[in-house]
Amino acid sequence: MRVTLARRRAGDRIVAAALWALTLVAVVPLIAVLGYVAVQGASAIDWAFFTQLPGPAGEAGGGFVNAIVGTLVLLGLASILGLPVGVLGGIWLAEYGENRAAFWVRYLADVLNGVPSIIIGIVVYGLIVLPMGTFSAYAGGAALGIMMIPMIMRTTEELLRLVPDSLREASLALGIPRWRTTLSVVVRTASGGVITGVLLAMARVAGETAPLIFTAFGNRFWHRGLDEPIASMTLQIFQYATGPFDDWHRQAWAGALVLSGMIFTISLAARFATRQRFGGRT
Repeated sequence: MRVTLARRRAGDRIVAAALWALTLVAVVPLIAVLGYVAVQGASAIDWAFFTQLPGPAGEAGGGFVNAIVGTLVLLGLASILGLPVGVLGGIWLAEYGENRAAFWVRYLADVLNGVPSIIIGIVVYGLIVLPMGTFSAYAGGAALGIMMIPMIMRTTEELLRLVPDSLREASLALGIPRWRTTLSVVVRTASGGVITGVLLAMARVAGETAPLIFTAFGNRFWHRGLDEPIASMTLQIFQYATGPFDDWHRQAWAGALVLSGMIFTISLAARFATRQRFGGRT
């Protein structure tokens, strides 16, 4: 008996040590990348970076203010498309999706979730950019919104399925219509998780570059309307990082640091939403 207990304890220690080692393997590269970006970009961040437009090519100075604003505009437009379609689609799949049509919706959502982002950019280029005759914020927001839809839809569906059936049955037993039960009981119960899924989807598309090359295109100045090319941080970082000027490289690192900070902030907000869902235990 003692030998068996000792073996179990030894096995437990071995498994725990292996899990810690694997955790370090996953965390150390992440910390190394973020640390390197922070070291390279911190020295290039100043007040002008957040308040000035890009300077003339080859001249030192200028900033990313148009790219920062452009990124926020694109995320807003993407949310207008991706948020309602994704959430409503997830609600329908979870509560009314016991049919063949729902099977194909799930299948197509999973396929779309795995499609390379550059292909989505090319499709939106053919559907919006070519008919409009110009690159635009609308096209960029549509491309990012399409990427958000399957992520939000599948996350919403899975979270709603976690809501106990007893809550649905109790509400229906009181004579409350099914649609009201879905919105007032089921969705409200899972709201923290749904918000988390939305925020994580926004963080995911905030770092996309490829689809914006074919849609938003980029702009070194302020956009005067949503039907014109618009700047984004990812596009400007790509342009500066591949450019021939040392000051561009310096600002590219700064832009990478600020973009990482934006994504970290969104992820942190998702974490707080998760804490609300699980009663502050995470």
